Parts: sequence; C-alpha cells; structure tokens
Amino acid sequence: MTAGYKTATSDLLLAAILKSLDDDKAEDVVQIDLRGKTAIGDYMVVCSGRSSRQVAAISEKLVEHLKSEFGRTSRMEGKETGDWVLIDTGDVIVHVFRPEVREFYQLEKMWMPGTGAETTH
Repeated sequence: MTAGYKTATSDLLLAAILKSLDDDKAEDVVQIDLRGKTAIGDYMVVCSGRSSRQVAAISEKLVEHLKSEFGRTSRMEGKETGDWVLIDTGDVIVHVFRPEVREFYQLEKMWMPGTGAETTH
C-alpha cells in the first residue's frame, strides 16, 4: 500500500461513499448490510440521480474520490449509458440508478428482509 492513503476498512469505505454521494446530491440513498448474507461484499448502497448525466457524474466522482483517499481502484460498469452504474469497491457495492430504472429493477428489495435496509438520506 502506498504511503499517505488511509487503510480502507469496509466501515470507513462505506462512510466515505455515503459522504461522496451526499456531496454530489444523490437521492434516496439506501445502505444494506450484507455481512453474513453473501460473500460479494460487506455493504450495498443503492441511490438515484435525477438524470443520466448526474448518474454518470456521481459515479465518476465517487471512483475518483476513493482512488485519491484510499488508493483503491474500483470497477465501474454502465457509465456510458448512465441508466444504472455499478461500482465495485471490493467491500462495498454501489448502484447508482436513474429513478425509473431503479423502480423497474427494485434491486434493494431483493436484499432486504422486509424493511431491513437503512435509509440514510
């Protein structure tokens, strides 16, 4: 690990992600604790942007922020269309949707037992 970067625990990463999403005006941010449920990550974050342009901008800024703060390269898919961007940070999976696409897929409902997700926004 390069000197100057913070150690990226999943909780620290989650906090940085939530702050970045808030700073970039992401809407309807939901965090889901995946620990003990799956090996894909410790947390999932689902949020919306008002347009394809905002979805792409939120996603790009988040990836840049995590690289500059933690030295962590995240995988990103879907930025070209801006309907649904998936960002895999390793410990936290982030989904940024346009509202209509999010409503169609209802992704967070697959991971929530009843109303188990915590809304942070």
